[in-house]
Amino acid sequence: MKEQFDALIEKYTELLVGETDPEKKDMVTQYALYSFIAKNMPALVKHWNSLYPEGKDEMKRIVGEIKELNEAHRAEMSRRKNEE
Repeated sequence: MKEQFDALIEKYTELLVGETDPEKKDMVTQYALYSFIAKNMPALVKHWNSLYPEGKDEMKRIVGEIKELNEAHRAEMSRRKNEE
């Protein structure tokens, strides 16, 4: 099961940011889990953010970096599609 789940994370990372190195996979895993928890248990995330402001800041950085990588990846994919 672990290998199959890792394959899912790897593919999600590839589709989201265009790269699958271990650092990107770790960032995307944290991003996905944090986003899921924030949607399902917002009070828990609010509490965690207040307990660990440095963690909150790091999550903001990760989310921002993933957003930038995703935008760049989408632009590259669009450029490639237009070249065809």
